[in-house]
Amino acid sequence: MMPNINSRQMQQAMKRMGVQQQDVDAYEVIIKCKDENIVIKNPTVQRINMMGQKSYQISGEEVVEGLDIDDGTEIIEITDEDIETVAQQANVPKDVAQTALEENEGDIAQAILKLTEKEE
Repeated sequence: MMPNINSRQMQQAMKRMGVQQQDVDAYEVIIKCKDENIVIKNPTVQRINMMGQKSYQISGEEVVEGLDIDDGTEIIEITDEDIETVAQQANVPKDVAQTALEENEGDIAQAILKLTEKEE
């Protein structure tokens, strides 16, 4: 926002310039790229119409999903945070935690269970 201008004045100024802004009630936004999908969870979406040209402003929680380029199926995304969580909870090195996550398709709970079962 600009200093010393309230939101109503800003809307009026935008209207005079031919800019219309409208909230869009969305629960998820997916941007499909060639090698990944960018998913915005719990988004705030605004449609902006400026002299007939529409654009969208999106903010929210970003999740990047990789794709298998050959057949378009999802590849499991394993974050450093996931690896760290499994390593700490199962008391194993990070490389072992990563392998367990890969074997359990990114399921953190299942990976921890498999690693702790081996100890018993």
